[in-house]
Amino acid sequence: MLHAKVGVRTIAYRTAGQGTPLVLLHGFLCDSRCWRAQLAGLADDFKVVAWDAPGAGASPDPDEPFTITDWAHALADFLDAVGITRTHLLGLSWGGMLAQELFRLHPSRVDRLLLADTYAGWKGSLPQEAVEQRRARCYRDALRPAREVVSEWVPKDFFVNASPELAAEMASVVADFHPIGFRLMARSLADTDTTSVLETIDVPTLLLWGEGDARSPLSVAEQFHAAIRGSELRVIPGAGHVSNMEKPEDFNARVLEFLLRPVV
Repeated sequence: MLHAKVGVRTIAYRTAGQGTPLVLLHGFLCDSRCWRAQLAGLADDFKVVAWDAPGAGASPDPDEPFTITDWAHALADFLDAVGITRTHLLGLSWGGMLAQELFRLHPSRVDRLLLADTYAGWKGSLPQEAVEQRRARCYRDALRPAREVVSEWVPKDFFVNASPELAAEMASVVADFHPIGFRLMARSLADTDTTSVLETIDVPTLLLWGEGDARSPLSVAEQFHAAIRGSELRVIPGAGHVSNMEKPEDFNARVLEFLLRPVV
């Protein structure tokens, strides 16, 4: 684990490999440990960097209020601190929404964009009733002991058919969740609608979705595919919401096929 001083805050991150940078953005209740298989499996071809967003993992909580735009500014500053000017950007779930916001603010910094099991914000992808139900659940769970949050969320919200080993790996990550960071990330999902951003995305874009994703169903993937010109949609069989952990070999193969393909 490395640490970068970014203004007044410290951001923890992991990195592996050399070459063209590929930055990985985790979802909520997760941190850079959720990218273990990508740090190992993609490092032969890229400099892979996975941060702990402020409010997750080993990065301290941000001050309230903190919006998705604030996280995007923090991400841009983090990239400056670690010497990355332009990068491939891969975001999963909440991290995919953050990737969209970074593109909106700094389009020249994104080479190719990979969005996995994500949303145009809950506000932009789900019915309002579902948005408020999710908001209420997350606010409530942010106040509960970690062991209760783990039993509530793992494995059913993240996976289709998790092995005991995968469930235990995810449980160890969720057990370290930040109540403040979790609540703020949930709020940003509930309050954000990036629908208008999607049609402005003009870089090569890959959409990766678990076939059994119950949190961001394939109808959301189709929304993205229709809105982002020239995007490619790849569905991963046997995977749920955190497809990169449940089917890492399939996930990595699709990432490499997309990123190593020459630009036409």
